[in-house]
Amino acid sequence: MIDTTQALWLGLVQGLTEFLPISSSGHLILLTDLMGWPDQGLAFDVAVHFGTLLAVLAYFRRDLSAILQGWLIRLRGGDSTPEGRLGGLIAISTVPVLIGGLLLGSSVDTVLRNPLVVALTTIAFGLVLWWADATGSRKRQIMALTDRDAVLIGIAQVLSLIPGTSRSGITLSAGLALGLDRSTAARFSFLMAIPVILAATLYKLTGLHGNAFAPAWTGLGIGVVFAAVSAFLVIGLFLRLIERFGVLPFVLYRLLLGGLLLYWYL
Repeated sequence: MIDTTQALWLGLVQGLTEFLPISSSGHLILLTDLMGWPDQGLAFDVAVHFGTLLAVLAYFRRDLSAILQGWLIRLRGGDSTPEGRLGGLIAISTVPVLIGGLLLGSSVDTVLRNPLVVALTTIAFGLVLWWADATGSRKRQIMALTDRDAVLIGIAQVLSLIPGTSRSGITLSAGLALGLDRSTAARFSFLMAIPVILAATLYKLTGLHGNAFAPAWTGLGIGVVFAAVSAFLVIGLFLRLIERFGVLPFVLYRLLLGGLLLYWYL
């Protein structure tokens, strides 16, 4: 059973790293091993993912409201709005990872979820992020996104099923490689996270269905709160930092983290 200290730190780390391009799995593996903590369990995983979902829904509530209004206008026979079209692109980008998740199930997570794989992917996809930022034109904005862009970024998102890749990191890399400016690539990556985190949370809930367990409600509540608050703060901070400093600080951090994981586990 997870205690309150473990719940606090795991919720905090999950929230801080979920939306940064630095691999949340790498941090969680390192933290639990360094502290000698037992596995937090599926119920806690569901709780902290729900917390990060609340954070992104709250931060982009105006965007989501505009998207929903655009869809309603279209359903009533009106012309498509830019926001409604953006919602369609998010839906398109979600299809590849849903198919990949259904086909692979938990096999990737069980077969590849070990510190060495996480270390190597943390380093490799950190370099991919640096390359995408260095070579992309960074001239296209969010309303210039096409269906093709959404499909390609969605296909890239499938790689996030491999532990250590970082969902936000690989989708940000794909957006930058397609010529999106940094803010646009990051914003679209965050909006893409909403259906993916929702689907992942619902999928994990099915693993709890029918299983007898006694949830530690205090620990779950702490995990949700700390994950939600830290993730909400990180989203706004990251959107400001990436415009000012680019991705290099996150690339260097990934290389450092990957090197630390290799040193610790080899």
